[in-house]
This record gives sequence, C-alpha cells and structure tokens, in this order.
Amino acid sequence: MSPSNARPAMLGAALSLLLVPVAFAQGRPAFNPGNLVVSRTVYDNRTGNVTVGETLPPNCVPSTGGCVTAVADGTYPYVFNNDPVDGSFGITSRIFLDHITPSGHVISSLEVPNSLEWWLFNGKRNQLVTSFSSKSELALHLSTDGRYLTFMGYVAPVNALDVSNSNTPDSFDSTNPVPSSYYRAIARVDRWGHFDFTETNAYSGNNGRAAILNDTWGNDVLYLAGNAGNGANPQPQNVVLGAGAQFVSLSNQPETDQAPGLPTPVASFSITELGDKADKLGKDDNFRGVTVFKNVLYYTKGSGGNGVNTVYYVNTGDTPCTGGVGLPAAGATLPTTPLSYSLPLPSTGLPNNMCILAGFPTTSNKAIDPVNFPFGLWFANSKTLYVADEGDGYTGGTDLYAHAAAQTLAGLEKWVFDSSSNQWKLAYVLTNGLDLGTPYTVASYPTGTNAATGLSWAPATDGLRNLTGRVNDDGTVTIWAITSTVSGNGDPGADPNRLVSITDTVSNTTAARAATERFRTLRTAGFGEALRGVSFGPGN
Repeated sequence: MSPSNARPAMLGAALSLLLVPVAFAQGRPAFNPGNLVVSRTVYDNRTGNVTVGETLPPNCVPSTGGCVTAVADGTYPYVFNNDPVDGSFGITSRIFLDHITPSGHVISSLEVPNSLEWWLFNGKRNQLVTSFSSKSELALHLSTDGRYLTFMGYVAPVNALDVSNSNTPDSFDSTNPVPSSYYRAIARVDRWGHFDFTETNAYSGNNGRAAILNDTWGNDVLYLAGNAGNGANPQPQNVVLGAGAQFVSLSNQPETDQAPGLPTPVASFSITELGDKADKLGKDDNFRGVTVFKNVLYYTKGSGGNGVNTVYYVNTGDTPCTGGVGLPAAGATLPTTPLSYSLPLPSTGLPNNMCILAGFPTTSNKAIDPVNFPFGLWFANSKTLYVADEGDGYTGGTDLYAHAAAQTLAGLEKWVFDSSSNQWKLAYVLTNGLDLGTPYTVASYPTGTNAATGLSWAPATDGLRNLTGRVNDDGTVTIWAITSTVSGNGDPGADPNRLVSITDTVSNTTAARAATERFRTLRTAGFGEALRGVSFGPGN
C-alpha cells in the first residue's frame, strides 16, 4: 500500500471523544431562533463494522440477484468502497444538531437519542439514526408556527448495514435484495432539546428525506418528502403508497408503543399529465426537497431516471392544472387530509393532484439527460424563489473535477416571477466562491488515488443541497446552504462537505449585477463527518 493510500491513524474511539456534545446548563435552551441549526452525522469508525468477504446485503436472498461479498472492512472512508459492489450499501450513524451563529461559530451540539448511548438506551427508549452516506437525508425544517424543528431517519441501531434500502414492516417487497425491515420516523424537537418521534411505513426500499410539521391552529400533521422502492417493476401496491409526498399524523407515544398503518400519500404526480408515456409507478414522485410558502406545499425532484427534475406544488384548488403545469390558486390552503384514492390501485397508480410550477422544466428524464438537479428551495417573497441545485454528481472518469466546474446550473439558482408571461424565469445562478470542481483537503482524510475507483480521494464541491434564508432590512437576503461533492470515494455522499453562505440583492435580476457576490465557507465537516441540513432554530 502506497503512502498516499495509507489509512489514517485516527480511531473511532478518539473521534467520539472529540465530538461529545456540549451539555446544556439547567434552564438554558438548546436552540435560539436567531441562530442556525445544522444537522451533522458522525460515522462510528470501527473496523469490525464490516468484514471483508461477508455477504451483502446482510441475509440477502440469492433469488433477488443482488447478493455480493464485501471488499472492504469498516474503516472510514474505505468502508464505502463497498458501495460500487453493493448498490444498496450504507451504514447507519449518529445524528447531531449543532447550534451555531449565522457566521458559523459553534455554540453547542445536541445528540439525537441512539443505541450507542448505553447509559440511556435499554431497547425500549426512542432512537433515530441516519444512513451516513445518504446525502439526501436530514433536511431540517421549522414547523408552520416556528416552535419545532423536524427531520427524518430510521428506527434502527447505529452501525446497521443497508438500512437505507431496507423494507418497512408493513410495506414489504420480496424482490428487494435487502430483506431487513425498519420503520422510518420523523423527529420533532423544540428549542429546549426535547424530542419525540413518529413512525411510518412510508419509503419502503428507500429513504425519507424531509418533514414539515403543520401545527397551525392545532392541525399537528406532517408533510414528508422521500423516495420508495428498491425492487422489481411493477412495485408492490404498499410501496407505491409510501412514495413521494406523504401525510402523517403526529404521534405522542414512545416508538415501542406505536403501530403505524399503511402509508398515506398527500399528493402524487405522473408524467402522463404532460402527455408522456407512463414509467415505473412511484418513481415520478422521487422527491428531494419540500417547503411551505403562503399555504402552498412545494416539492422538488432532482434525481433518478424517471419523471421530471423540476419544482412542483400540491394543487388544493378546485381547478386542475393544464397539461400538468400551473400556478397555485389564490387563497390556497394546506392539506389537512391525505390524498383520496381507492384500493386496489389501478395500473395508472394514484390520482394526480400535483402540478409543475409554471416556467420550470417539463422535459422527462427519459427524453434527455437532465441538466438541472433541484434540491432545497426557499422563497424570499412571492416573486423571488431560490433553488439549490446539487449538480449531476458525475464521477465517471478523471475529468470529474473539470466536469463539476463546467456545470452551468449547479449552485444557487435565483428565479423571479414574470407577471407578463405569468410564469417563473431563471434570473441567474450564483456560484462565485463555491469553487465548483476544485478539490480541497480535510485533516486525516486520505490523499492520492483511491485504488478501488482509480480516482482522487479529494472532495470537491459539485453544487448545493439543503438551504435556508433570511430577508434583511437593507433589501438583501442571506442564504445558508449545504454543499454537495464529487470525489473518488466509493460513495461521494460520505465526503466531508461544507456549510456556506451568500448575500444577494432581492430586486436584482441580472447576472452582471450579481457578479461581485460570493459564497463564504463557514464550516467544513471533519474526518468521519458529513453536514446535511440547515435551518433557523425553533422559538417559543
């Protein structure tokens, strides 16, 4: 093994000692609404997490055709060289909520309950983990009344393998090469650091990515975004029910006392609305981001070979959109009940009650190679919308850095509403200071070439994922966002990434006037860490 491929000497135990969360003084809140909260995950760096030669996925059924053997042990980051051989590979990890100032100074950190907290956990307590390399997870959102933060994860122990592609207990797919079953769950936390969890059977075979709590006027319902399915086509009915946009009622019971029923979708979209041929049921609803603005529920789709990578909204009005495209009705209201449908589902799937937001792309991913990959979205006002584009994630050759740098839509897209054409238009894309495609170093992270991929270990920014923003008194907005990466890691989702910020003039609509605006790097994840979501803290 060459020096460039030598494993870092840092041990998992030492890493854990460095990342012990700050204990809060009695009576002191965990979060303040003027500060930020960033979700961070930490890998439990143990060689024994995976054994070279063991069967992956664990307990894999040979008839599914997805059984392989591990090529790397559990040492970070080499463990993720198992990803190219096991398409379902992942390993669960702890979640931390970091309380930071808008300038990036870390004030304190709160660990989400998990199975490694042996002094608290006895098998009956609540627990929640993420899949470490699953880059689309752990978005943070304030509830509609601003009193809570919500995010999603898995009801599973730390260091469990392939959980992100596992089934859920009541939505089992026998064609899924991952035979295990774990509930997905939504965590709700208040400013004092008090957690509760709501389990769901949604997102069987894949992952829940985001959740927003509608708790205005006592509604207490959750809107979820995610993806479902890891098996054959057509997907089982219960998997289709648990895809995309979900509606879940908040639970006040411990996890062990909950018994969630079948998933309840809140909305659905099919490319047949655009006049295109139907594709794999449930995959048109492979949603990544979600937000609420003026009582309208918006979603983004930015990955997968099906559907359209674009921005959608849930149409709660009486008038259907024309050709799958439209604008929200004046006086729209948020959904207070799930989507109405009949079982068994017809071959066409769920009823369609979503529209592409007028002006955003409408071409299916099967018709062209997509060039836009929307993720998080944030409205500055009713005529200004910022969309994070995470880039295409290309790692197909040694030109990966040049490819990332050449992208024209990756970064922060600014969209403005054109009243004359009655649709949204892309004004410009902010990238200055992101240094797209420029590799950077992380302490103790490998250098040189990853022998498993033949590509450089060094991560480089490829675009942006989750984001939040604030309207300032001087007519500007400040946006905080989490970066995406490309690298020669077996799974670039496991790369240490960054928290960045930028200030933009709201009224500006030209790239020339925005040319001097630059992103600032506020924080870079350390060895064995990844940053995922960002939001302002909850208040009273």
